[in-house]
Amino acid sequence: MKVDWSNQIVLITGASSGIGGALAVELGRRGAALGLFARRADELMKVAEEIERGGGKALVLPGDVRQSSEIENAASRLREQWGRIDVLVANSGVGIITPASELRADTVANVISVNTIGVVNSVAAVLPDMLARQRGHLVAISSLAAFRGLPKSAAYSASKAAVSTFFESLRVDLRRSGVDVTIIHPGFIKTPMTAGRKGKLPFLLELDDATRRIVRAIERRPRTYAFPWQLAGLVRLLKFMPNALYDRIGANNSFRE
Repeated sequence: MKVDWSNQIVLITGASSGIGGALAVELGRRGAALGLFARRADELMKVAEEIERGGGKALVLPGDVRQSSEIENAASRLREQWGRIDVLVANSGVGIITPASELRADTVANVISVNTIGVVNSVAAVLPDMLARQRGHLVAISSLAAFRGLPKSAAYSASKAAVSTFFESLRVDLRRSGVDVTIIHPGFIKTPMTAGRKGKLPFLLELDDATRRIVRAIERRPRTYAFPWQLAGLVRLLKFMPNALYDRIGANNSFRE
């Protein structure tokens, strides 16, 4: 599906680095006007400057996705600047190691607050206006970790499973509303989140490659998109694997170190 990005206003959360920053730069290059939301204002400025050097438009919107008022204010500012929000890319996320032997309730709560509640806050900030216009696109950057609980990843896997299920429910509710819903399930991508891992990450993708794949998916507006296909297929098989067998395999394979 050919998309005229020069007519699209896009709000991206977690836009200061990694997937969010790369998506912002790529969509800016294609002509979209970008609202850049994240906590680190200085890093957002760097992304905005790169977009503007390429001839794009960007509005820096510093804030904490965990605070509903801050993302609501950011969405309002973006609509005041350019009239509407066509696409939300709910991308904010943290991924830390959480082995059961070192379980801390506050650590898990923070991961879920950013990765899950932050997505809810983002959707709530843009959905009423999209429904009023009967037009829009909600995109969640989830993870293949949403399919099964990965070792040493209880908080991350749970948060992403919640995001995927939340968006699936939205998708059903929003049928025929004019608002499309897409869940993106990436595998391992070279970003600050995966840097420094001791173990070899299977089917690790370069950030530029992953960004192009995500943009193509946003343009096609599928219900869900999981990639790379090799790892996505394996994870789907693991979902139906008997628990005892999965536990043995999972105990001997950790990518969170």
